[in-house]
Amino acid sequence: MLWRVRTTLPDKPGALAGLAHRCGEAGVNILALQIFPGAEDVVDEIVMRTPVDWTEADVVGLLEVAGGGEVVARTCTEAALTDQPTRYVEAARAILARPMSFPEVVAGLFDAEAEPVDGEIHDVMEMTVGDVQVQVHRTTAFTATEHARGAAMAGLVNDVLDRSQRSAAVVSNASARRLGSGATPTYVVDTDAVSAYIDDAVVGVATVLDASVNEDGDTVRDVDLNVDPAWQRRGIGTRLLMDAARIAHALGADEILLTTRPDNQAVLPMVLAAGLRGRIRMAADQLTVRVPVRDLKPLAP
Repeated sequence: MLWRVRTTLPDKPGALAGLAHRCGEAGVNILALQIFPGAEDVVDEIVMRTPVDWTEADVVGLLEVAGGGEVVARTCTEAALTDQPTRYVEAARAILARPMSFPEVVAGLFDAEAEPVDGEIHDVMEMTVGDVQVQVHRTTAFTATEHARGAAMAGLVNDVLDRSQRSAAVVSNASARRLGSGATPTYVVDTDAVSAYIDDAVVGVATVLDASVNEDGDTVRDVDLNVDPAWQRRGIGTRLLMDAARIAHALGADEILLTTRPDNQAVLPMVLAAGLRGRIRMAADQLTVRVPVRDLKPLAP
């Protein structure tokens, strides 16, 4: 059986050698090793192959006898043997190709989950992409090295988004010059919606939907936002989002919720361009962004 094991060892010569010796005596083969230095202890992540009848208790017991502390053992597959630098390069390539996949890719990279598992004590790694907070969770603690790696990956996404926004601004300005002054949108605010018009034609709508109450007791309003594909990347979605957030606040909401498909790359740049702070979550089949609105100036029709 293959196991991925995390344990602390004293930061002194021979500690790892003693663990390896104990494993050898027990017929356990160490196949991969990562070392995360700390102030007093070292966190070691080990992929090991044990006899087929070994249980989690057997693995934990072996490591504890060898001097390990805070041992956490989980069964794993051959994928755990992938070279770590290779994993990070592949993760970076995936994020460059699709920046909105950042939460999903980072969670996989650190063997974590986008949401905490109910009933389990968990550690949190929080990364900031623009003004959006991205969190991943797992039962084993994240090391300082892993926090640094997560921050570096978030910095990569920030660089990609910044370049994308600059490119979009150039395209938008060029398009506006070609279309002339008649292409300037006007915005009409209703009780629970705001619409963007170009020459009396609706090119975008943001609708504030019915209210619900989340687990923290906050009032949440879903926002349904659509912009005609021919008029995207011109700031219309950003304006609609900002106005919808202010309408939601006027209707008594504490936060708004945007839900879209996981490959929608327009959402995060739109939220950042609006200057809103939010929390993004990536699931298998959808992406959600929660944005607090209680501090915004209300917008009424």
